Amino acid sequence: MKMMRSFFSLAAATVLASTAWAQGVPTDRISTSKFRQLEQELPTPNSYRTASGAPGHAYYQNKASYDMQISLDERSHRIDGSEWITYVNNSPDDLSYVWVQLDQNMRKPGSMTDLKNTGELPKSITPEQVQARYIDQFEGGFVIDGVSNGQPLAYTIVNTMMRVDLPTTLKAGGTLKFKIEWHYTINNRLTDGGRSGYELFPEEENTLYTIAQFFPRMAVYGDNVGWQHKQFLGQGEFTVPFGDYKVAINVPEDHVVASTGVLLNESAVLTSAQRQRLAQARKSFDNPVIIVTEEEARAAELPEAKAEATGRKTWIFKADNVRDFAFATSRKFIWDAMAVTIDGKVILAESFYPKEGNPLWEQYSTRVVAHTIRSYSKHTVNYAYPRAISVHTKDIGMEYPMICFNGGRPDADGTYSEGTKHGMISVIIHEVGHNFFPMIINSDERQWTWMDEGLNTFVQYLAEQEWDVNYPSRRGPAYKMVDYMRSPAMNMVPIMTNSESILQFGNNAYGKPATALNILRETVMGRELFDYAFKTYCERWAYKHPAPADLFRTMEDASGVDLDWFWRGWFYTTEYVDQSLDKVRIAQVPTLDPATLEAQRRFQGTEETARHIGQGRNEASLRPTVVDQTPAASDFYNSYDRYPLSASDKSTLAALQPGPEGYLHELSISNRGGLIMPVVIEFTFEDGSSEVVRYPAEIWIKHEDAFVKTVYLPKKAVKIQLDPFLELADTDVYNNAWPAQVDVHLEALPERSRWESWRSNPMRDAQRN
Repeated sequence: MKMMRSFFSLAAATVLASTAWAQGVPTDRISTSKFRQLEQELPTPNSYRTASGAPGHAYYQNKASYDMQISLDERSHRIDGSEWITYVNNSPDDLSYVWVQLDQNMRKPGSMTDLKNTGELPKSITPEQVQARYIDQFEGGFVIDGVSNGQPLAYTIVNTMMRVDLPTTLKAGGTLKFKIEWHYTINNRLTDGGRSGYELFPEEENTLYTIAQFFPRMAVYGDNVGWQHKQFLGQGEFTVPFGDYKVAINVPEDHVVASTGVLLNESAVLTSAQRQRLAQARKSFDNPVIIVTEEEARAAELPEAKAEATGRKTWIFKADNVRDFAFATSRKFIWDAMAVTIDGKVILAESFYPKEGNPLWEQYSTRVVAHTIRSYSKHTVNYAYPRAISVHTKDIGMEYPMICFNGGRPDADGTYSEGTKHGMISVIIHEVGHNFFPMIINSDERQWTWMDEGLNTFVQYLAEQEWDVNYPSRRGPAYKMVDYMRSPAMNMVPIMTNSESILQFGNNAYGKPATALNILRETVMGRELFDYAFKTYCERWAYKHPAPADLFRTMEDASGVDLDWFWRGWFYTTEYVDQSLDKVRIAQVPTLDPATLEAQRRFQGTEETARHIGQGRNEASLRPTVVDQTPAASDFYNSYDRYPLSASDKSTLAALQPGPEGYLHELSISNRGGLIMPVVIEFTFEDGSSEVVRYPAEIWIKHEDAFVKTVYLPKKAVKIQLDPFLELADTDVYNNAWPAQVDVHLEALPERSRWESWRSNPMRDAQRN
């Protein structure tokens, strides 16, 4: 297994060796040290991206702004749209064409996403399931009705991308303005799947829409990727340029709309009472204010109310310097909000939810939104957008600038399990946190999922603990990653793997990078150094497009800590942590007291003889011996006392300076998992006291597989433990202890996972009783 897990590190060494061979360098002279610098792995620094990890003096990014008209038809579940795109070419390159993203095309039958799916014959299946799964496919995807800029523009659609050919070259520093018209059918998210769509409430014939990737969006053109037009296959998310948006959304008149951006026409779409409540919410810093009440939402759901609401309203929103746009709309929405101050600026934390979300959502959602933007602003950059919205719909977690869609629904009777409560709080923290990664710190999700999901999951853990120090976080602490780290190598890939090729997506892109950062913070760097360096990265790359090397280099640049060994092991290999305490030897520091030294000599001599297996048997079977029976066979050496010190020995001892009293502990430690990590050792003494000693990862620098370390301690250890605080993600703690750990806890009750216990609902039982 160890050999299989080392495949990716061996592959890197093979590349180095083959390169050296081609250059005539003997392969046995090529460094394969785990501490070598990331010269081959990282791109060469340049004027766009520096060796320090900061944007260079020539760094640029293009800008795409949109003026959109959107209409949503609830009967046909259809969106019709038109947009004017203003694209500014800040690059030094002339462009003869531009690329536009058509994400909805992944839902077209016969799309690359559709055709790449594989699977075996199911063990059982009904005819209805065959019909639904293999025959009746959802007819999704964009229908492009026109592309023009006063005259039709030629375009070519390549699955989820569209190339627009320009009649004249877009010069460096120039601006392009063109129009796209389109429509598409919205998917039922609960039956057809998807990051956005609609949730149907059939018993009342109402719909809740969470709408995203609903418009053709410009692709990124950047210094390190050119055009980022990797196809959207469903797993690797989005890479989008910043821009300004003005969006007019036309919906049924009884709908309430939550959206990216600031609402420009409050008086046209809100009642006088709702506007007054909204004004009150903007001044309420302690508790949320309900803007659209549950009573108002329930009334709008009634058939007679819907029958009267035959008109339409247009909600107009404006958003500046955002990378995307999304909205939600329904007549079912309750809306509440409260104010949060970030660096002197008032932000509105808001929630939109149907009555099915209560009582959980009214109690927790907006408070969690407010907490999240406070916590993340402390650890990353200040939240600068005017609002942050959490929208509830069933079984989802998706993020967009200023707005996110979150699950976490109580049971129909209003009770809920502990798992539902904490699952809801966690998904809100996570999705609101995505406003920072990648909405502000705008990484390439299509290529590197971990750069937003992993970093966001790490800060989510910090925010969860600041919400409640006893919060049951799923990810973050090192020990929670152990099961994944020791899983078979064929089910793992390095973190530095393209989003579409990841195996065990949640563990690889969320859990492992979050764990790695937490270990950096708690064990490798310390909180002060880590927090400064991490915040420096966030500040450098806020509203820009960072790449992995920018993070790696900034963390080293701002902290003064060489972390190449860490990035290589955690991000470029599938090696794991398994430090083993193989042997312990303890020796007392030599004494200068003659009587004590004489007693030690006597004890050692007699003990060595006594423990010899043949001694006791010989005493019983061989006596009388020749010496016993023959006096002539004995001389001085058969009876003299060999242990007392001589006068010369005593004189030598008297001349020596008194030294420390204590013990030397020789520890033999091996690296069985291959992943280099610091070494943390706890020594426990006879009196019950203990001492923790920490060694940096550099202790392995010349001996990567094993080393021997001798430690002086004033007291003799009776127990020695590696990784006593479970901070290294060590996959085998049973080889960490001396003496060997033998106590195992057995449970009399049948095994029951924590998730299963969380799904139980003691609240309902308590109410019944």
